[in-house]
Amino acid sequence: MRIAVQGHPGAKRNEVVRFEEGVWHIKIAAPPTEGKANKELIEFLSKVLDISKSRISIDKGATGHRKLIAIEGLIKEGVEERLKKAITG
Repeated sequence: MRIAVQGHPGAKRNEVVRFEEGVWHIKIAAPPTEGKANKELIEFLSKVLDISKSRISIDKGATGHRKLIAIEGLIKEGVEERLKKAITG
């Protein structure tokens, strides 16, 4: 399954902020240089979704803020439920 993510690098901490117009907004506590934010995003999603990092990949948008993330082994409802539980604020 795939989800659309708007990354917000350089934040104080990793957090799922909101789901808006079909896009998950996620703050990442890593700078957007040399792939650091992408790596941190995958690690954070791995923890939130409780799956291994190897089952998460960036299909599109590796160099931009808007990304299409592929997740293996989970159905849409399971992913959405876990991300909603992680929303802060």
